[in-house]
Amino acid sequence: MNPITLFLTLACAAVGIALGVNGSPYWAGAFIIAAVIIALALKMANTWQKFVILRAGKLHGVKGPGLFLIIPIIDNVVAVIDERIQTTAFSAEAALTKDTVPVNVDAIIFWFVHNAQNAALNITNYREAIDRVAQTSLREMIGSSMLSALLSERTAADAFLRDEIGRKTTDWGISVKSVEIRDVAIPVALQDAMSRQAQAEREKQARVILASAEAEIAERFVDAATTYGSQTAALHLRAMNIIYETTKERGATILMPSSMVDSMNPTVALALMGQGDAVNIKANGPPPSQDQTAPVEVPPDAPGGLTH
Repeated sequence: MNPITLFLTLACAAVGIALGVNGSPYWAGAFIIAAVIIALALKMANTWQKFVILRAGKLHGVKGPGLFLIIPIIDNVVAVIDERIQTTAFSAEAALTKDTVPVNVDAIIFWFVHNAQNAALNITNYREAIDRVAQTSLREMIGSSMLSALLSERTAADAFLRDEIGRKTTDWGISVKSVEIRDVAIPVALQDAMSRQAQAEREKQARVILASAEAEIAERFVDAATTYGSQTAALHLRAMNIIYETTKERGATILMPSSMVDSMNPTVALALMGQGDAVNIKANGPPPSQDQTAPVEVPPDAPGGLTH
């Protein structure tokens, strides 16, 4: 009984009792009868509720929200329908996928009643029916899906279940808002196999990336070799830079091929310098005469025994 009906019933009953005590039995009886009628006839539905009423066994109407009256004994409230969004959890255990893999799937459905009359009159227990239809649709979806699609395409599976369950429950006055698959459990042995497969795929991808990097490095080496082959001085400078970089570490022992040492000896360097001067003289003419030519000083311990 709602608070308003309870208050009016108690008030009429109290007035009737008071009148009876004061010697007015007729008025007291009238108020007592009014209290009983109010208790039976005055109903109140909350804003999310609908009352389905039968009058003498036939549909009279759907009332609510707010206060309304019914005829006691003749009218009967057969259902109070909650139109708020409801949630129902359902699952499918050991269901076989299209590729014959047993899986356990847990899901949840969000639904609401959009037609209280159909929900009350077209089906005995719409809550239980929602659960049964959801389980059946889930098993049908699992049986028509591959395991890989079931694991990776959750959004598509949710949409399929929502449309399928909604199609079956529309005649009951029930709409499905959404379906969400919470978990897909597969056998432990299959989990290990899938883990190994994923590891192999990652290793394969790593090897492909490494091979691509090696190919790119080889192309760069070919370009560098072409440049060094046409520019001997650049090769010498690069060799000297490599030696400098390796000698920065104290106490390091460096082993160099003798051909590299010979290629960098001062005699060869001076010869290269002389070739460069000859080219400059040919292009720009001889330099102005000088009374004395400056000697070239070479350390006495220089390779090749160059003297001046």
